Order: sequence, then C-alpha cells, then structure tokens
Amino acid sequence: MTTVAILPISNPNGEKSYRAIAGDKQSVGKTAGQALDALTAQLGETEFSALLVIQSFRPDPFFSTE
Repeated sequence: MTTVAILPISNPNGEKSYRAIAGDKQSVGKTAGQALDALTAQLGETEFSALLVIQSFRPDPFFSTE
C-alpha cells in the first residue's frame, strides 16, 4: 500500500495550494483533490488503492478543542 500525504503550501504571494507526496512522486494543485488527481495519474493502478484518511486538525461538532 502506498502512503500519500497532502500538505497545504503557500507561495510568496500568500496564495494557498496543496502538494501531494507519495514516495519519490509528488504533484501540486489548487485544491487537495487536484493535487491527489495529478499524483494518481503518476502512480500505476497497482501502486494506488482507494483508502483515503483525511485529518483536518481543527475542531468540529464531534471533537471540540477540549
């Protein structure tokens, strides 16, 4: 199973984009989905399967800051 990390990045102008990384392959997109789509195009079907875990690290209705 290939592990994919998607990280928010900002350019010098403060514009936000996302970088998707899997091993030695990486891609950038304006959204996390675009970055992931570009990365999956680089990976073969045997390298990528459909398990996606999203962690936002922000409070929500189920998990407050406490």
